[in-house]
This record gives sequence, structure tokens and C-alpha cells, in this order.
Amino acid sequence: MLVFVTSHKGGTGRSVTAANIAYRSALSGRSTCYLDYDFGSPTAGITFQIPQATNGIEGAGPNGGGLHRYLRGEIPSPEQLDVWGTSERVSLRQRPPRSSSLVLLPGQRNGSEFGFTDDIGRRCAKLFLRLEEEFDLTLVDLSAGRSYASQIALAATANRTLRKVTARWLVFHRWTPQHVTAAADLAFEAGGILAMGKEYGHEPDRLRESLRFVRTAVIDSRGPEVGHLDLAQQAFLRKCHAELKEQASKRGLGQTTLLGAVPLDPLLQWREQLISDSDVQAKIANAATVDAFVELTKNLFDDTAWETV
Repeated sequence: MLVFVTSHKGGTGRSVTAANIAYRSALSGRSTCYLDYDFGSPTAGITFQIPQATNGIEGAGPNGGGLHRYLRGEIPSPEQLDVWGTSERVSLRQRPPRSSSLVLLPGQRNGSEFGFTDDIGRRCAKLFLRLEEEFDLTLVDLSAGRSYASQIALAATANRTLRKVTARWLVFHRWTPQHVTAAADLAFEAGGILAMGKEYGHEPDRLRESLRFVRTAVIDSRGPEVGHLDLAQQAFLRKCHAELKEQASKRGLGQTTLLGAVPLDPLLQWREQLISDSDVQAKIANAATVDAFVELTKNLFDDTAWETV
């Protein structure tokens, strides 16, 4: 299965959440691959704590390099890094029992956004097809907004060789009026995912059915974490939450298109790292955050979560 993750802009927690989904997928026994298609900022290596891929990999010569070089036709295939074997983090170097492969395809160091061509689209489709045959989950972290990365992904998945492959889209947004509006615009308005997909031959209804939203940094307006707030602030927070639910429903981001939500977590805000069970045991991360990642991962593979109401 191919899963594309995007957001209307940076700072939504898209990449760190996607990396945690990949991590949980591998822990559950599914072979998992993570592609850093954030061409303007290829920093997935930081989240996985792989020193040689902190901001992409160097890569030179006829065979070395990341996704930038591959898509431009400079190398026959991009480098693949085994996260379990290359991460400097102890909890990742000690591969848990019953887990499966976890592989990162990094971008190019000092890489930048680049335009779309038909050749790039064909190379992308070829790569997706190969990874689909090798992995249970191929998770593609796209650049934010109406980007060339999204354009490349939509063109590639419209290729006839990939039409039978399950492809799903996740749009990440924070739980604020501005972010809800911007996420809806990215998905449904001119130049957004559905409109761009239609240009490349996607069936609009089918593409829309493959799209879900993920809320990030969500505060439970009735949870214990707001107990320290003044009563007036608590009431205001509940009012805001109710208004956001109404706004999201009107814009197509309501419960029927919501795949999951990630609570506000200090560790994610400070470090943007993979959260392991040992982090929860050490009380530097919240169990509810791990539960959210596990639920999101489960829902990715649960066809009932993708049924149209």
C-alpha cells in the first residue's frame, strides 16, 4: 500500500507523525519504507536519528545519492538505509522481536524543490511499483502545500501500472480555524489534491474516497490537561472546540473523513522524534500519544475506516 502524507504548510507535525506511523507499522510486523519527498527540506534522517542522513545524504558518482538524484535521472536507484542498523538511537539499533524491516529512502543533502517533467513522473511510478512489491507499507512524506512533490505523486499514481495499487492520502492539520480552512483548501479547492489529480487522469470520486485528515497537537477540552486553567478559559476552550467541529464538518473535514488525532505532547514539540515504549515508561512521553500512533497505523490498513458514508 502507498500512503502519501501532506499538509497545507509546515509546522503541522506531519513528518514526525508520519515517521511514528512508519515505526509502529514496522513494530507490528509489516515491512515498511519511508520516502523523504519533502524536497525543499529533506530532514527525515533527524527523526530517525541517522547521522549520515541528517539533512539528506551526500551521494555522488554514478550510483550514490538520494531521491533527488534518482528522480532527475542521475542514478539508477536511490539509496536505501536500514533504520534498525544505521540509527544512533539505542532503542532503534536493538530491533525488537517480531518487528519487520524499516527502511528510509532519504533526499539529497542540500537538495531543493524541482519542477515536474514526464520523465520524473515515469521514474517515480517505477520506484513506487518496485517498493509496492517489496514492502507492506510505503509511506511518502511530501513537501507542504501545492508542491511539485504532490504533483509528481499524483502523476505517478495515475500511471496505468499503478492503478490497481491501493493508494491513500493523509492531510495533516492543527486544530485551529486557520489550519482547518487551509487543509480544506489544499484538498478540495483550485490547484489542490483533487483538482490536480483530475488533471492527471484520476477519477475525482475515487481520489476523494482515498483521502482522510489527521488532526495534530489536539488538546482535550474536557481532559485533565486543562484542569489548571481558569474556569473561564476552560469554558472558552470548549466553545472553540465546538465551533471547530462545526467548521470542519462544513469544510469536509468532519468525523467521516477523520482518520485520527494526535494529542499535544511536549516531547513531540521539543524533539520531533520517534516515541518508543521506553519513552513512555521513562515518563518523558505520554501513553496517549503512542495510543494515537497505534490507532492511526491500524486505521491505515482497516478498509472500514475508508468506506464512504
